[in-house]
Amino acid sequence: ERPIMSSYGLKNKRELWKMKSILKHAADEAKRLIVATGPQATKEEHQLIARLSKYGLVPQTATIDNVLGLTLRDILGRRLQTLVCKKGLAHTVQQARQYITHNHIQIGDKTINAPSYLVLQSEEETSHFDQYSSLNNADHPERTVVVKQKKVVKRDTKDGRGDRRHGGRDRRGQGRRPQKRT
Repeated sequence: ERPIMSSYGLKNKRELWKMKSILKHAADEAKRLIVATGPQATKEEHQLIARLSKYGLVPQTATIDNVLGLTLRDILGRRLQTLVCKKGLAHTVQQARQYITHNHIQIGDKTINAPSYLVLQSEEETSHFDQYSSLNNADHPERTVVVKQKKVVKRDTKDGRGDRRHGGRDRRGQGRRPQKRT
């Protein structure tokens, strides 16, 4: 559970368990509908698939087998926190969580402050920074891309055998001891 928590920026295991619960509820309903027959079962099957396709979890033409094939990562990928990071509004999922909880993110006209909000497929394109947020400015320091430069390591002595950690000296601050000749 910990690798999933860190890759999706979850605060605690309760958030993970809630997403597992949503997945389990859909799978249980699909299993019940597999064995059910009649017009009511068909109607409920179409409703289940329509509800999941609104979130972009399955296509509109999906079957019950597609519903049973959903994974936890599919559900976690529809959270607002994950989508803000994927859209490029935040550099990391942790930063996305911070933006959401500090009311910097809007979906349409609504400010959403719950990182676990499951975003509908129709709402996905309307997510943006709040118009009154300082992050709405493209020149904001948090929105600029920082390019990391490669670190160059130079050797300290003429012969190139210097100790990189201690500047060519041994740990006591003295120079290198001469090597014995044999």
